[in-house]
Amino acid sequence: MKHLLTRSIALGTLALAAACNNGTEAQEVEANAKAIEASYDAEAQLIEAQAKNAPDEKLAEEKADALRAKGDAESDHLKDMADELEEKPAN
Repeated sequence: MKHLLTRSIALGTLALAAACNNGTEAQEVEANAKAIEASYDAEAQLIEAQAKNAPDEKLAEEKADALRAKGDAESDHLKDMADELEEKPAN
């Protein structure tokens, strides 16, 4: 749930950053990438903490690992976009 809010904020920030120059836009995208990755990690930690010593602890760990992987993938994608923006000449 928390990562949905973070992603919504990130998308709003990206739209706002479109009016800025490329360097600033790239910095905003990088910041959003870090925030999204942190959000997925926090959700994964919460899942693991809630399942500690529970019968389904192994399943929760797998779900947490999948969330971390998804956060890493989204973060990497945004960082790649930031790199492309830095390479693009300013208008």
